[in-house]
Amino acid sequence: MNNLSQSHKILFLNTLAFSVCFACWTLNGVLVTYLVDKGIFNWTVVETGWLLGIPILSGSIFRLPIGILTDKYGGKIIFSVLLLLCSIPLFLLPFANSFWSFAVLSFFFGLVGTSFAVGIGYTSIWYPKNWQGRALGIFGMGNAGAAITTFVAPTLLNNFSETDPVNGWKMLPVIYASVLVLIGLLFIVFAKNKVNPGVSKTMKELMSPLKNMRVWRFGAYYFLIFGCFVAYSQWLVPNFMNVYHTSLVMGGMFATMFSLPSGIVRAFGGYLSDKFGARKVMYWVLGSSIIISFLLMFPKMEIFTAGPGVLATNNGVVTEIAADAIVVNGKVHKISQKETSEDHETAIFPVKNSWQEIVVKQNQEVKKKELLAQGITQIKFSANLWVYVILVILIGISWGIGKAAVYKHIPEYFPNEVGVVGGMVGLIGGLGGFVGPIIFGYLLNYTGLWTSSWIFIFVISVLCLLWMHRTIINVMRTKSPNFNRHIEDNH
Repeated sequence: MNNLSQSHKILFLNTLAFSVCFACWTLNGVLVTYLVDKGIFNWTVVETGWLLGIPILSGSIFRLPIGILTDKYGGKIIFSVLLLLCSIPLFLLPFANSFWSFAVLSFFFGLVGTSFAVGIGYTSIWYPKNWQGRALGIFGMGNAGAAITTFVAPTLLNNFSETDPVNGWKMLPVIYASVLVLIGLLFIVFAKNKVNPGVSKTMKELMSPLKNMRVWRFGAYYFLIFGCFVAYSQWLVPNFMNVYHTSLVMGGMFATMFSLPSGIVRAFGGYLSDKFGARKVMYWVLGSSIIISFLLMFPKMEIFTAGPGVLATNNGVVTEIAADAIVVNGKVHKISQKETSEDHETAIFPVKNSWQEIVVKQNQEVKKKELLAQGITQIKFSANLWVYVILVILIGISWGIGKAAVYKHIPEYFPNEVGVVGGMVGLIGGLGGFVGPIIFGYLLNYTGLWTSSWIFIFVISVLCLLWMHRTIINVMRTKSPNFNRHIEDNH
């Protein structure tokens, strides 16, 4: 009982530290958007994209070495040092006065993103195999730290800027840095170090699992369900502001509705993985990701095309033209008028509206079957804001469950290299968070559609599901060739 109590205490400290680190990791998503929006810094779109991605990049590429250090020296030491060191660039951020100074400091405080690799290795060694899914799922709830930033940071920025519009923002990174120091001190005082005795000692042995294709497959899953989650935690704010014309605070609130449930539900994903198996959970997650991203692909749009027109039924002369009719030699041809309705803006499904516009003139001579009024059909899809928000929340929840399922696999297949493998999978996933906004930006420039990013998600989801299914089928054919032959004979 004492061991379990100690394990729970470590889990609580890990989750708390990871939540704070994740909040810091996604800080630039709100801060840089605010600084550009208010004209405090005149960064270009490209520079803004880099500043959004740099912390994600540094927090990703160093996950592998941090995971190795955690396996060798224990989570307490690595976590404490990481928290305290990363507070320094945040304390210095208010002094940044150029793109490059901001970029360099962002790179260094972005190292808090490696906290995931520390926490995974440190948490897993405190729990037995049948508890690891739940424990890692609870730890992963620290992802909700992104929601803290998207929900709280815009309001804090507005409040700080009321008295000092130019320099008020500088209080925000100082607050974040102070919290990092506080959590680091708590870790030093209350955490207990523990190293897995089965961990390989040489670098060659530590790196050997990376030759296994399974590691890269897990990484591909994590690129989608974690990397794209991180990318959208930042991308959704400008998305809502541009497409639905929300304020920064409202856009941040909607982004919170995406990231918060995704973080909280991760513990439930760990429970489902323990009970039903991570593979079944991943089938559900990838399948739902395909369906929801498909629904989100359709943009807010208005299409005009040729509709049913009005043709002359006989030869003659146009003797009268009215708004709703044309008279040719006494024959009345009815004209449909354009309907105006404000309900179109709130409609859930596409709305069709057809009308006719007159193309002939008074006293004009016309022939039979000649066009009197051309038909116009308007198809308007408002991409209802609340439907969009609900779908975004649902895909976030799905990815949250999937994140726990991916990491349920790692202690089972690599019990003595959790830090290394977890670091590598986290690295690949974190790179998704870095390249995601860049890819989304290029797709937006190329297509002009904000929903082009969901097309990318749809394609990645399909590829991951096909890779997983093909791997499982190949394993079944290897392990049970007679069973598979029987299935094929009956089809």
